[in-house]
Amino acid sequence: MLSESTFTTRVGKQEVTFATGKLAEQAGGAVTIRIGDSMLLATATMSKTVREGLDFFPLSVDFEEKLYADGRIPGSFFRREGKATTEAVLTARLTDRPLRPLFPDGMRNEVQVIVTSLASDNINHLDIMCVNAASAALMVSDIPWNGPIGAVRVGYIDGQFVADPTIQEMEDSILDLRMAASKDAIIMVEAGANEVTEADMIKALAFGHEAIQPLIAVQEKMRAAVGKEKRAIDLADTDAELAASVQGRIGDRIKNVVATYTDRDGRNEAMDELREEIVNSFMEEDELADPKAIREIIADDLKKSIRHQILHDGVRPDGRDYTTIRPLSSEVGIIPRVHGSGLFRRGQTQVLSIATLGMPREAQKLDGLSPEESRRYMHHYNFPPFSTGETWMLRGPKRREIGHGALARTALYPMIPDEKEFPYTIRVVSEVLSSNGSTSQASVCGSTLALMDCGVPIKAPVAGVAMGLISEGDKYAILTDIQGLEDHIGDMDFKVAGSAEGITALQMDIKVAGLSQEVMAQALEQARVGRLQILDSMLATIAEPRKQLSSYAPRMMTLSIDPDKIGAVIGKGGSMIRSLEETYEVSIDIQEDGTIFVAGVDGEKAEQAVYHIESLVEEAELGEIYTGKVVRITEFGAFVEVIPGTDGLVHISQLSSEHLRRVEDAVQLGDEIMVMVTDISPEGKIRLSRKAVLEGWTLEEAQANDQPKRSSGGGGGNRGGRGGGDRRGGGRDRRH
Repeated sequence: MLSESTFTTRVGKQEVTFATGKLAEQAGGAVTIRIGDSMLLATATMSKTVREGLDFFPLSVDFEEKLYADGRIPGSFFRREGKATTEAVLTARLTDRPLRPLFPDGMRNEVQVIVTSLASDNINHLDIMCVNAASAALMVSDIPWNGPIGAVRVGYIDGQFVADPTIQEMEDSILDLRMAASKDAIIMVEAGANEVTEADMIKALAFGHEAIQPLIAVQEKMRAAVGKEKRAIDLADTDAELAASVQGRIGDRIKNVVATYTDRDGRNEAMDELREEIVNSFMEEDELADPKAIREIIADDLKKSIRHQILHDGVRPDGRDYTTIRPLSSEVGIIPRVHGSGLFRRGQTQVLSIATLGMPREAQKLDGLSPEESRRYMHHYNFPPFSTGETWMLRGPKRREIGHGALARTALYPMIPDEKEFPYTIRVVSEVLSSNGSTSQASVCGSTLALMDCGVPIKAPVAGVAMGLISEGDKYAILTDIQGLEDHIGDMDFKVAGSAEGITALQMDIKVAGLSQEVMAQALEQARVGRLQILDSMLATIAEPRKQLSSYAPRMMTLSIDPDKIGAVIGKGGSMIRSLEETYEVSIDIQEDGTIFVAGVDGEKAEQAVYHIESLVEEAELGEIYTGKVVRITEFGAFVEVIPGTDGLVHISQLSSEHLRRVEDAVQLGDEIMVMVTDISPEGKIRLSRKAVLEGWTLEEAQANDQPKRSSGGGGGNRGGRGGGDRRGGGRDRRH
């Protein structure tokens, strides 16, 4: 049997146990992590050879979500896990981002990190465990990597920061900050918040970085005790002689192009001409020259020239200074028939967001290990090829699209009204129509516009902006509203979204080893100023949510009934609810607690449907006067249906002010008459009096005049098990 080595530390109140040596012995590195009864297995493996022609680092990170971890069998037709859930994709992305910057530059060996859920106790979050397990697996593996990193979740509960709160504790937190860091610097940040201030966010980051330190220490201990020897690999490097030759022919021409052109198209055209001129000159001299290598050298020179101009001249590629935001514009209501639409443009980035309202039953059902079972507010992001003037196959949303949609949802979710106030399911789709950087934050802005155009009473408008960083030694420049080129050649993509009052979402990706808290504080403040400017521009287009929903949006009405009466609304085999939906052209959603949602585009028909439902579950009340139909006649009286499915007996003595020899002398089958409920027996039998209405008696007078027969409890009652609820029916008020 293989021996197992265990290492234990604490983060906040949680004990964290790493183990290695027992499972997955043929992987490059394998580690289990356990907190409570939640347990993950992380493996890291590297290929022995490099694929020919590979010009990038092929790292893949996957989180394998297994439902056996929660004691469940998958609900699909095949009864096995299918494609990764959205939450699994997001966890994989969360893990990938802090790992990637710490691999050696020029590494081309394929590295695959797979984290598998073995057990989930529904108490401890698996996403942060996944990051820590992956880092530990790389540390003990034979793969070159400049770790370790540690990851922690920071909550803000009752005015206190909490490290790695449980799922249950997070329900009371106004901050969900997930961060990863090395011993000295922060590498990755992902956060959702309910208008947390920049000052509190900086404190949270400092608190989290301190909480991470035990995780760093235990991984270093693991590496020293059981780590494998790191394998020697060949790193891709530029041919120094070729680079010198290329740069000799270029001279200052790239620098001049960067300084001359502030528009992207002009700069790209000039660079294309220069690039082809240089490549062709080499190919004419040597047919065996590598054009790909030459283009890479030119691209690197372009990157250096742009970074130098930004850092030392204070001028960005499009001529802006560090804090200027590109030209802004926005529109709402530009698409017919949809419930709400917003078009947001920032420079060459343009996003169209569309909002749709639906029934509560249309909420997304989640089938994974996430504690969230359903999602009432959905946000989807699409990035088609035409948005960058390119072509590629459409194969459904990629990980990036899933991640950007989740980030926009995180930013807007705190502003979505409570279901009791606005009981709709909400879906927003952001279509990127033109892309030149920061499309995820443009989708936040466009979606705020769409929601307000739709009439969703959001608590506050939200805007987002992407910040960049160019650094060289101790010198750095933080850039507000980065465009695509600045994202590509820069060291950071720091997305910040929020309202005028505070932050609602953060996401930071970096390409360097880490950032100091001072740099992050400056970036957050610069982002706050930029966010307020963007909000002002948006509010000039639409200042507040519309007071009325679109005429094409469903009108939602809510009523509550006794849960025991739900069957009366559904009917046998669903016949009643289907009939209601067809008759009134509505959708009806019934909750287990007796709450019923009725939605229809025609508000009047929706009201009629509510009225009808109330009549199905209503119960007769003592002393109330109803207009009812005579449904049966006997020698001793008439049975009158006062509520659909419920009738009562009007004794012959109570049918008229005059003495009657026959019931038919006063009423006929099918007649509608007004009656008072004078008695309801414990068994539900109802006693009625028409005479009480004719004479204008009170309930007490009616009961006194019907005393000889009242003790019997009368007749009639519930037919078909209906009763309860409010007192309406048949599309008109039956009471008088």
